[in-house]
Amino acid sequence: MEFTVSQIAGMLGGQVSGDGTQTITMLAKIQDAKKGQIAFLSNPKYEQFIYSTQASAVIVKKDFQPKREVGPALILVDDPYSSFTILLEEYHKLISFQKSGVEQPSFIGSNTTAGNNIYRGAFSYIGNGVSIGNNVKVYPHVFIGDNVTIGDNTILHPNVKLYARSKVGNNCVIHAGTVIGSDGFGFAPQADGTYKTIPQLGNVVIEDNVSIGANTVIDCATLFGDSTIIRKGVKLDNLIQIAHNVEVGQNTVIAAQAGVSGSTKLGEGNVIAGQVGIAGHLEIANKTSIGAQAGISKSIKEEGQKILGYPAFDIKDYFRSYAVFKRLPDLNDRLRTLEKRLDDGMPMHGGGSENGNHTE
Repeated sequence: MEFTVSQIAGMLGGQVSGDGTQTITMLAKIQDAKKGQIAFLSNPKYEQFIYSTQASAVIVKKDFQPKREVGPALILVDDPYSSFTILLEEYHKLISFQKSGVEQPSFIGSNTTAGNNIYRGAFSYIGNGVSIGNNVKVYPHVFIGDNVTIGDNTILHPNVKLYARSKVGNNCVIHAGTVIGSDGFGFAPQADGTYKTIPQLGNVVIEDNVSIGANTVIDCATLFGDSTIIRKGVKLDNLIQIAHNVEVGQNTVIAAQAGVSGSTKLGEGNVIAGQVGIAGHLEIANKTSIGAQAGISKSIKEEGQKILGYPAFDIKDYFRSYAVFKRLPDLNDRLRTLEKRLDDGMPMHGGGSENGNHTE
């Protein structure tokens, strides 16, 4: 990365205050930045660092008024945090897409086509009848099975495995160790107590702009012609299990160690926290938020719900119930005290009859 301050300001739609000709080669935190680096100031509690930072430039809000002289050039924008995020994205693209060419040893099968500016890392394997778009990066030890389709600008990090007939869209990132298209968990119990394997013949379809974390597994559909589907814009964390015939709605995010059982349909814009378990053959409505370690055993039909617990229910009701649950030991002690008073023949409320404060 090497841009002038003015070029970065143009990229962000901002204005420069100071020397716009300085060269920027790296991004950094405002308190640690050195010459040639750019930082941002969004939280007022970090304002002190703008007067001491060695950064060549700092991204600030348009209405920022320094209390004393600042050394770096300022780039004035509407939202410094979002602007810095844009720079991080651009920097990541530069790093991720800088590789090109073919490293050896690697293998590519017959009737396979690949676009321009491809990178194939050492020990990668690409099967027969594969279609690969432009600017795709296949890192070392990636396996791509027969008749797989991969769109433009997609990155497959080391040790990704794409089983036969998988389809991956444009602008996707699949991180190391992820397996796409492995067998669904299909076994039929037999009369003698054994299990018979049910062949899994479908595939996995991953649409555009999907990010999949490391060591996640997405199983293929059961029947030929059916698909497990990850819709546009989905973001999956590390260590997630998506079972056969699941559909994950667009722009849904799922955190680590969550699991979705077979044939469940997740709506659009869902937020699913870590270690959530979702049973099979359910439907989860759009914009549902599910708290960490929740267990979902029935469909959620109403959009926009926030749920927690096992079995999961409305988050407000959950916290009210939990408030009572935390008091159970104290309530139990009070109940035992009252029972003892009754067993001893003592009045429930101290001293009323003995003091003569009652009428016949």
